Amino acid sequence: MSPLNRKHLETLTKEELIELTLRLATRLQGLEEEMVQLRDQLAKNSQNSGKPPSSDGLKKAPRTRSLRKKRKRKRGGVRGHEGDTLLQVAEPDHIVVHDVAVCKHCQHDLSALPAVRYERRQVFDIPPMQLEVTEHQAVVKRCPVCGEEVKGTYPEHVRGPVQYGPRYKALAAYLNVYHFLPLERTSQLLADLFGQRPAEGMILQAMKGLREKIAPSLQQIHALLRGADVAHFDESGVRVQGKLHWLHVAGTPELTAYSVHAKRGREGMNDFGILPEFQGRAMHDHFRSYFTFDQCQHALCNAHHLRELQFITEQYQQGWAEAMSALLLDIKKAVVQAKEEEHTALRPEQLQAFHRRYDAIIQEGLAANPPPPPPPVKKRGRRKQTPPKNMLDRLRKHKAETLAFMTDFKVPFDNNLAERDVRMIKVKQKVSGAFRTLEGAQIFCDIRSYISTARKQQVDVLEAMTDAFLGRPFIPAAAGSRLLP
Repeated sequence: MSPLNRKHLETLTKEELIELTLRLATRLQGLEEEMVQLRDQLAKNSQNSGKPPSSDGLKKAPRTRSLRKKRKRKRGGVRGHEGDTLLQVAEPDHIVVHDVAVCKHCQHDLSALPAVRYERRQVFDIPPMQLEVTEHQAVVKRCPVCGEEVKGTYPEHVRGPVQYGPRYKALAAYLNVYHFLPLERTSQLLADLFGQRPAEGMILQAMKGLREKIAPSLQQIHALLRGADVAHFDESGVRVQGKLHWLHVAGTPELTAYSVHAKRGREGMNDFGILPEFQGRAMHDHFRSYFTFDQCQHALCNAHHLRELQFITEQYQQGWAEAMSALLLDIKKAVVQAKEEEHTALRPEQLQAFHRRYDAIIQEGLAANPPPPPPPVKKRGRRKQTPPKNMLDRLRKHKAETLAFMTDFKVPFDNNLAERDVRMIKVKQKVSGAFRTLEGAQIFCDIRSYISTARKQQVDVLEAMTDAFLGRPFIPAAAGSRLLP
């Protein structure tokens, strides 16, 4: 402290010194909290938090430590698993016979002898690809009564003198939406395959037309999701017209629906139109906006919990976090075993033991993380807490949602299904950078909803897209749904 400052302090009254001390204490507490936050921020990565792997940057990636425990199962395919081995067919399209004319041992002529047997080898290949042109002719006749000409009716999808057919347009949309090929590369690939390069505008118009054709399917997907017993929900940022928007996803093992909105929270969820009428069990992360929908039950993703508990174990060396991770995995193991034995619930004594362990771990954690002391100067708003204390409060408040998978076997352990559905849209963003228009983003999401649902229901995607162009879109069904009237 400089002499000038010391001299100034000597002139302060007792009340002024107390006020200065309180201000300095408040400032010091704020700096300590900021230091802890920065330290925690540096320590977080994709292995111990909800951060995506892309956020790890170019620095040396942390050593991967899977949250899965090692099993005694042998390596390789599981017994009973249907593989994809190439098998010979009974009736090949073409047969080429390779005759033998001379014995290679004694040079005897064998050309007139019958075959003893045939050995078979089959080659699976693609036939030469070219566009097939179908000409539609409308018959014109003159009526002998009125003298007017009458013309036959073309099919609804035949509208111009020349045009691409439904299967060609389905393939173009499939390459762009499902395999994320940019428009230019899609055009080039189609030209390389079929010798006819479509304009990029044709592909855009095809996707716009496909979206209109699959409207009944999308309505059914949304209706089935609203009536599902358990549905997964998630959201992730996407860039549209250079601005941050939010991708919303809802899904089950049989259904997928996507939507894009400018808002992440309740406004975007309401516009999506599924959660407001959903009455089953919603599986999601702990984003607060989900809990504003109180007409349904909730379940929290325990994969998120395991990552955050791992961070607390590493960064704060608190044993309760490791104990809670072990408990959640023990419960998961017990549930899996009960399902394999075809039970519909855990035994009462198992439930009681798990509940006791859960409550004891929470009490241990709260004892190690008391509430923060009140600040020297009263501030508005909630007092900041440490990550361990925040985690404990969440696990205590949402115990039922955390352990929903234990009490209801229809509820999964985590929200990985929704995260997998989101992941491919993030790949699209990495390829293209951003969507140029909001309409284009929603068209992409609607077609992706249709494709993903068809995949989940083991429907041939190209056939489903072709049928949609022909006015016969695939209408999905869902097992175990509670369809609302």
